[in-house]
Amino acid sequence: MPQNEHHDPDAEFLGEFGSALRATGEGFPVDSRPELVTGGLARGRRRLLRRRLAVTGGALALAAIGVGGVYAGSVVTPAKQADKASVAGAPEGGGGKAGETAAPDATPTDAVELKPGEAEIPLSEIADVLKAHTPAGKWRFDSLEGTGQGVGGYFDDGEGEAAVGVFLSRAGRAPDAGADMVTCPSKAYVPYDDCDEGRLRDGSRWMVFQGYEYPDKREETKNWRATLLTKDGFLVDVSEYNAPAEKGAAISRENPPFTAAQLKTLVAAEAWRPLLKQIPPLPTAPARPGKAGKPGEVRQAPPQITGGVVTNTLRALLPQGLKVVDKGGEGEFGFLVVDDGKGKSLVQINVQYGMGDVAGQLYGSGDVTTLPDGRKVKLTQQPGEKGGEGVVWWTADTMTKDGFRVVVSAFNTGAQHEAATRAEPALTMEQLKKIALDPKWAKLPAK
Repeated sequence: MPQNEHHDPDAEFLGEFGSALRATGEGFPVDSRPELVTGGLARGRRRLLRRRLAVTGGALALAAIGVGGVYAGSVVTPAKQADKASVAGAPEGGGGKAGETAAPDATPTDAVELKPGEAEIPLSEIADVLKAHTPAGKWRFDSLEGTGQGVGGYFDDGEGEAAVGVFLSRAGRAPDAGADMVTCPSKAYVPYDDCDEGRLRDGSRWMVFQGYEYPDKREETKNWRATLLTKDGFLVDVSEYNAPAEKGAAISRENPPFTAAQLKTLVAAEAWRPLLKQIPPLPTAPARPGKAGKPGEVRQAPPQITGGVVTNTLRALLPQGLKVVDKGGEGEFGFLVVDDGKGKSLVQINVQYGMGDVAGQLYGSGDVTTLPDGRKVKLTQQPGEKGGEGVVWWTADTMTKDGFRVVVSAFNTGAQHEAATRAEPALTMEQLKKIALDPKWAKLPAK
């Protein structure tokens, strides 16, 4: 099974955990033609969604992205399990490129039927709010004709032209929908210079992130962004760069034009509220039919793990002598950064129900054994794929006969995008296998 986008070298707010913060910025094309921005924003939001769901298993209730990149809170049902993606698992040989997500049972009609409506907000009105709440300077947009939910353009305050974009959306129906959009990521997954978060008097949450377009910094493009999650479930997301395009353009200035304080003021502007109210309500997800041969039955969603129980259990199962220096994760995903005195080592895990339909892809090749109880165990040792020099990636991937999967990985670095800090991961292959096969995973509370 291909590695999900959480491990894509370009990804990274969890997709790398936090760099999924890049979503709005995905709209700036390499060739610097802003007329492509609207479509790019939508593609970026879809990529953000896939990263988020791959990491959280849907626990944070971010859901499918429809036309125009609108967040749609219950569109991806738990049964789809984020296209069966796995954060901890290694890519399946021959199954596609690393960074792509397998969806063997994806039903094309699902996404079509559940697309949320796109708001018909005049692009000129979005641009007007953007211009009215930013410092003095020259704005340039190729075209503001038509309607949508986001715009991208160029801003120049005399220090160099910079790409800037804004996108408006709904977060979702769940009480915590959109929460990860306003939560600073762990540096184990995405490098950044600064990140701050907080809450306004009206209950809205905000985050300002100052990072980079690429986690390995192979280009010097900086990506700064601010996101506001209103108390009634709307998102305002602004992204800016220190170049006239997201990728491939020469750096035009040392930093993006707006400071962290200015970004916060921009997303918190009351002038966005009338525009947000024009975004259509989220669609209602219809009941999904049962499997073939059982007409009329409704397919039951697999159990969902919530909270931090996976991370806590992983910590409890660690061998002695390992000091935990960082931790995180939610729902089916968890991670720890450990140190045994020989250097930091990232350990991450996914605990997933309902994965039996991709067992053939996951365990069809490689070092696979079948235990007496029917469980499959696949062991993998391979180079890291995030650009960190000398990084190795060891994985123990297990699945029961009924599709309950536990996959644990360890790296010889505390962050995949950074160089190796030690010769091998802090856990041996045998220790990873022991953790993955521990009976505690099957006893975790799930709904």
